[in-house]
Amino acid sequence: MKILFISLGCDKNLVDSEMMLGMLREKGYSFTDDETEADIVVVNTCCFINDAKEESINTLLEMAQLKDDGQIQALIAAGCLAQRYREEIQQEIPQVDAILGTTAIEQIVATVDEVLAGKGQNHYEDINAAPATGHKRIVTTGGHFAYLKIAEGCDKHCTYCIIPKVRGNYRSVPMEELVKEASELAENGVRELILVAQETTLYGMDLYGQKMLPKLLQELAKISGIYWIRILYCYPEEITDELIEVIATEPKVCHYLDIPIQHASDRILKRMGRRTDNGQLRSIVAKLREAIPDICLRTTLITGFPGETEEDHEELMAFVDEMEFDRLGVFTYSQEEDTPAANMPDQIEEEVKLQRQEELMELQQEIAFEKAEDMTGRVLTVMVEGKISDEDAYVTRTYRDAPNVDGYLFLNTTATLMTGDFVEVLVTDSNEYDLIGEIYHGEGE
Repeated sequence: MKILFISLGCDKNLVDSEMMLGMLREKGYSFTDDETEADIVVVNTCCFINDAKEESINTLLEMAQLKDDGQIQALIAAGCLAQRYREEIQQEIPQVDAILGTTAIEQIVATVDEVLAGKGQNHYEDINAAPATGHKRIVTTGGHFAYLKIAEGCDKHCTYCIIPKVRGNYRSVPMEELVKEASELAENGVRELILVAQETTLYGMDLYGQKMLPKLLQELAKISGIYWIRILYCYPEEITDELIEVIATEPKVCHYLDIPIQHASDRILKRMGRRTDNGQLRSIVAKLREAIPDICLRTTLITGFPGETEEDHEELMAFVDEMEFDRLGVFTYSQEEDTPAANMPDQIEEEVKLQRQEELMELQQEIAFEKAEDMTGRVLTVMVEGKISDEDAYVTRTYRDAPNVDGYLFLNTTATLMTGDFVEVLVTDSNEYDLIGEIYHGEGE
């Protein structure tokens, strides 16, 4: 029996998919990327915003059609959409044989066995159940980098976000489990660990009574074979001096921080249920740049939040212009049912949201292009992602580039390099968001 696994949504969802793949492999199941060869399809769904919901629903409907046509035997829905809309899925897509809740991924083998026996059952656990650990994953990112999910759930309850209702409260994975998992990943060729959670900065508070991300970074840095450690999803108000010190002094920790701030207007930040104001955000950014001058800061924003005025938008524009973030993404506000923001007055028209998003991205584009130009002449260590076919060139990433969200450095060389290799590169030019370089041979060569 061959299984096709479709993982949608965020990198945290991808870790769940890789765990389920590992559990199935241990039980002798094989896999395919070709839907025409598949006997069973598992769709790990997302429901964070409307676009993600639509993609998940459309994918389930496409797979349901394959089942109707007799091309596949069974269809399983897992993940956030399956957790949140299980009754609707059962009613509207009866071709789905079984539904797996967000904390029931360890039931994947039993679920597949059941649907093949014609006895499909839905599996749900308490959404505050302990995170799944101790499973050998099948890394699907190419093998040279992998995501390490250090916690599950969230306690912040921002007014626009549904995550706590589908993923539960914040639960850290015990440190010894993470070190063991990271060690196994390293033994299998992973050279970059990317730490993810709904929020990484609160790691350990629930288990150890204090923020343990700095200690975790130090323990992970001891693992032989790991070259880079990258941190995503750091809430600004939880960034401590101790964390900054570890990022600044531990050579394996990338001088890169992803800090979702969402807005810069105090009025909107308060309506969003965020824990920072404009002044605090400025202070945190200044502190990071002072302590780590070459740090690359990434952030995300939400535009068109209920009640956002033109003045709020202009304040956000001015903030972005002044802060000059290295990387920045903008989402239009998505009205999610069962969230406080969905029932707020003064919902913004979609056309206005899109216009404001475009203005923010045009401003950020200017900033990003200038920052790319400023990198010319710098010597950077890059990780090789792959060769460009029919060219003497490779796609690589610098410490400033998280996979799949940031840019690349295109390396021109006749040398033979392998994916996952690290090379010293002289930046010779830039092309919009991306850099161009050549192998660095040292001064005077």
